[in-house]
Amino acid sequence: MRLPSLTHLRCFDSAARHQSFTAAGEEIGLTQSAISKKVKELEVDLGFALFQRVGRGVVLTPAGAGLAADLAQNLGALRNTVQKAVAAGGGRSALRIAVLPTFANRWLIPRLPDFFARHPEIELNLSTRLQPFDFARDPFDLAIHYGRDNWPGARMVALFGEQMVPVAAPQLYASHALDDRASLPLVPLVHLDSRSGAWGDWFREAGVNGQPRQDGRYFDQYSMVIGAAVAGLGAAIVPFDMIAQELETGTLKQLPGPGLRSNKRYYLVRPHGGAAEPVQQFEAWITRQLRQNPIGSSGGPSGAPKPDRPR
Repeated sequence: MRLPSLTHLRCFDSAARHQSFTAAGEEIGLTQSAISKKVKELEVDLGFALFQRVGRGVVLTPAGAGLAADLAQNLGALRNTVQKAVAAGGGRSALRIAVLPTFANRWLIPRLPDFFARHPEIELNLSTRLQPFDFARDPFDLAIHYGRDNWPGARMVALFGEQMVPVAAPQLYASHALDDRASLPLVPLVHLDSRSGAWGDWFREAGVNGQPRQDGRYFDQYSMVIGAAVAGLGAAIVPFDMIAQELETGTLKQLPGPGLRSNKRYYLVRPHGGAAEPVQQFEAWITRQLRQNPIGSSGGPSGAPKPDRPR
C-alpha cells in the first residue's frame, strides 16, 4: 500500500498523545480544524476510523490505539536516525539515552558539562523511560534503570545504591521541633506514590514510636516530592544524592536519624553484544564520575553521606 503522508502521521501522533485535536494543533502549529482534516484524510487512506467522538471530545478506537503505540516508537526511531545523520554530517556521533527524570535532572545533567568537555564529538539525546523496554523495538543506545538486575536481554552495569534521608524546609523543621524525632507522627508528610511505605520503614529503622501520617501529599516523581518539601508542604524522605544542593544551600534541612538503604540500585543498561566507541566512552565517563565522587563514601553525624560540592 502507499505510505501515508508524514505530516498526516505527525498530526495523528500528536492528537493521539493529547487525545485532543486542539492541543495537537497548538503543539504542531496548525489550527484545530486543520488537524481534524488531516486525521480524516489519514482515516480515508487507511480505511478505518482512528478516533470516535465522546461528548465534545475524541478517544482512540482500538485500531487507532494500536497504530498510535507503534507509530510513537517508529517516529522516535526516525528522529534518532535523523539526529545521528545530522551529527555524522558534522563529524560527530549521537547517543540516544533513556533516563529517569529525577536522576537526569538531579544527578546526570549537572555533570554533563564535564562529559561534553571531554567528548565534544558526541551528542546526547535524553528521553524519559520509566520501565524496561525492548532495545530492538525502541532503539536507544543506553538506558538508566533503577531497580534490580532483571532487565531481559540486556547488559546491566551497577552504578550505585540509594540512601534515603528525611528532610524538611527550615521553617517546617523549626515550627514542629524536628530536632526531636518523637514529634514526627504529628508532622505532615510528603510521599512518593510508588514508595508510599518509605516513611513507615524509616520510623522502624529510627525507633520512632507511632505511625507516620498517611493523609499527606502524594506525588509520582521525586522531583515533585523534593519541590513540595522545599515549599514546606511536609517533611519528605528522599534519595540523599538527589538533594545535595538543597542541603548545602539550606533550602532543606536533614532530620536527625539514620539513612534508609534501598535493596535496589541504579544501573547503566545497553543491549548485549559489542558496543560502539561512543557508548564505551559514555560508560567509561560515568564510571569515572562515580570513582571521583563516590556515592555515600563519607558519613556525617547522622550516618548520611556529606553532600558533594556543586559541579
